[in-house]
Amino acid sequence: MNKMKKIIVNILATTCLTVLSIMIIGLFSYGGFAGLTDGNIFIPSLTFIQVFGANIVIHCGLFFTRKFESKYAVLEYLLDLSFIIIVLFIFGLIFKWYPESPWILAIMAVVIYVLGLSTDIVRVRKDINDINQLLKKRKEKYSENS
Repeated sequence: MNKMKKIIVNILATTCLTVLSIMIIGLFSYGGFAGLTDGNIFIPSLTFIQVFGANIVIHCGLFFTRKFESKYAVLEYLLDLSFIIIVLFIFGLIFKWYPESPWILAIMAVVIYVLGLSTDIVRVRKDINDINQLLKKRKEKYSENS
């Protein structure tokens, strides 16, 4: 149950990061902040559903790519990134995302992947510190009883 909850949270978080990335690209591509006030920049609901679907496919696929283990961590990251970029290109072809510049999808994939990794790294570091504290308490308690 906890694993499923984490997958759902990750899907929603990456969907949010993707939508924010699309909005930022739109700001720079279509006239900056002035485009927000005159209505030139908007994300239709259909685009949100498409992005959400792509993120579901990506996270389900990442679940399986995590089963592949290599002694080279870089190879695992490249496998993940390659899978993500392929899925984004396929969805991009189907839904005509950035047809004139598909490289934007690859850049977005790399940026969002790195942001996701950095948040996991922070979370892992916190978990390590918590475990170390628990081990320290256990060791102190054990030494007091001996």
